[in-house]
Amino acid sequence: MNPVLSTLRRGLLVSALAATPMLAQAVTQAGATNDVLASHIDHSVDPGVDFFSYANGAWLKAHPIPASESQWGIGQEVQNELYADLRKISEAAAKAHAPAGSDQQKIGDFWSTAMNQGLADKLGLAPLQDELARIDAAHDLASVLDAGFALQPLGVDVLFSAGVYQDEKASDRMAVHLSQGGLGLPDQSYYFNKEAGVAKVRQAYVQHLQKLFQLQGVSAADADARATKVMAFETALAGVSRPLEALRDPQKNYNLLTPAEMTRKYTPAIDWQVRLAAWKLAPDQLNVGQPDFFAGLQKLLASTPVPVLQDYLRLHLVDAYSSFLGQRFDDEHFDFYGKVLTGQQQQRPRWKRVLRAENQTLGMILGRIYVKDYFPAASKARYNAMVEAIRTAYAARIRKLDWMSPETKAKAEAKLAAITKKVGYPDHWKDYSSLQIGRESYAQNVMAGRRWEFADMVSKFGKPVDRSEWDMTPQTYNAYYNPSNNEIVLPAAQFMIPGFKDDQLDDAVVYGYAAASTIGHEMTHGFDDEGRQFDAQGNLKDWWTAQDASRFQARAQVMVNQFNAYQPLPGLHINGQASLGENIADFGGILLGLDAFKQTAEYKAGKPVAGLMPLQRFFLGYALGWLSQEREGLLRQGLLSDVHAPAKWRVNGPMSNIPDFYKAFNVKPGQPMWRPAAQRVKIW
Repeated sequence: MNPVLSTLRRGLLVSALAATPMLAQAVTQAGATNDVLASHIDHSVDPGVDFFSYANGAWLKAHPIPASESQWGIGQEVQNELYADLRKISEAAAKAHAPAGSDQQKIGDFWSTAMNQGLADKLGLAPLQDELARIDAAHDLASVLDAGFALQPLGVDVLFSAGVYQDEKASDRMAVHLSQGGLGLPDQSYYFNKEAGVAKVRQAYVQHLQKLFQLQGVSAADADARATKVMAFETALAGVSRPLEALRDPQKNYNLLTPAEMTRKYTPAIDWQVRLAAWKLAPDQLNVGQPDFFAGLQKLLASTPVPVLQDYLRLHLVDAYSSFLGQRFDDEHFDFYGKVLTGQQQQRPRWKRVLRAENQTLGMILGRIYVKDYFPAASKARYNAMVEAIRTAYAARIRKLDWMSPETKAKAEAKLAAITKKVGYPDHWKDYSSLQIGRESYAQNVMAGRRWEFADMVSKFGKPVDRSEWDMTPQTYNAYYNPSNNEIVLPAAQFMIPGFKDDQLDDAVVYGYAAASTIGHEMTHGFDDEGRQFDAQGNLKDWWTAQDASRFQARAQVMVNQFNAYQPLPGLHINGQASLGENIADFGGILLGLDAFKQTAEYKAGKPVAGLMPLQRFFLGYALGWLSQEREGLLRQGLLSDVHAPAKWRVNGPMSNIPDFYKAFNVKPGQPMWRPAAQRVKIW
């Protein structure tokens, strides 16, 4: 995943016991029901028909999605453990009466204020009054843009997106980036896709906008007319936005322009030199991801009446902060973004929603306390060593490739050797001393955090790149590869398995769950269809021979075709091109994890645990990492706006290309999990 995160499909049910005799031991083996893997197996499913449902089915049947969730699986179980720990930290801080400016004071005041629903109800829209007044005062396009640019530091996505991060072609310097943005729905495809479920979402979104107007005192009739006009503006904005798969081409999304050129060629209404100076930025060049989008934005700004633009800004501001306002706003936000978009039936408890916001605002402050108590040094050492085992396995695979030239192999190995690993938590913690958190308002505390984050980002411009910085907190159940730093970042929480301590897990489980699905996955991102275009120093630079690049693309197309054929919902297929990088990383991660696991004592001993042989436990350990089921709304959202395939296909898709998997579970030709040799993906 670039810093830039499951469903059920029924097939023929064939007895797993008949297909794989060894697995019959799992139901009679003493202690198997307590094993982290054996207890999850659904023996009514043949692993050659649907490995995901075989590996995880018993657990999924026993753990239906709670009404307060849009999905449920291992990620949510991990989150529950994390939230229990973070709640203790927060409640203790709230009672500590800590010195002003201290970490405990910030955590305690944020928690206490956010948990005070009565205060939020009493304040209503008051925390947003300054920004709303600025929008109301706009009288022409220039003053509308004043208001729009003022919203960006508050984390309100309007008109476009802006950021300061490494230049893709010169990773040792920070650059100002401009890209498409400003939509209220998850992706531009939501505005045009004709699938029935998407059409219902569009209709519900307009109703949501109407209700936001009414909550601000606008009459029902007026709200209807104004919401319709805002939706028309957003639909036009979506029309000039690039689709998801087109955003994954780093070369086509890299366009250098001076601020004056950007204004003259694409957006005469926006003097970028003046506008950026107000953010204390004075770049010589801008990296404009999608110039065509800004040309379209210019036309929309010129043709849209000022009152409609004001309404657009007003709605996006209120929508962005509704969860931190009074109950009526919070409920309306949930009704659309929770119920309609993801299928949640009811809100999570307030304390969980507050912890989510607290993590987003004070994540690294919480993380510094969290790792001290919950991530022992022995765990960090284990996973540091595992990274090196995966690196060694990858180097061996590169040397054995029969389709890559020696010239490209040498550069690939050099890039692999240069990958930096960050495991557990940062070596140096960010300084939050200038962040002011008080007890006046939940929304104002969130606003303060977003202003601080924006100012911190802007302050990096013109300074040396800090390659030690993390873009995820230690308590995040996720990981990423950053191509500009050529690094993998593995937060402490990513290695958690609920109910088990790290030293209770055998290598087969850990190599499948962590080495394959996380470490190998992230390392493979450095060599997927996007990551392979960056060199060892993190620069967007072609280091492949033309013939090797052509061979890679041909092999990658096999994977595109495979995933394009999957249809998790009627009429909605997985986007094989948009998800290609993640699918390559999943596949590569399994192969690397397997190669590394084969070097362990457990694999070489070949002894069963809970009736499962080491190779079986490895593949089941990988499936454990994607133990999840989700509601239809969230599945639809992922298919349209996420570069990751749903969890089920992240297991069954790559597994169906691996002969060792066939061997482990006696998968036979003709079964759904079997792919003919000519159709199997063979890249790394």
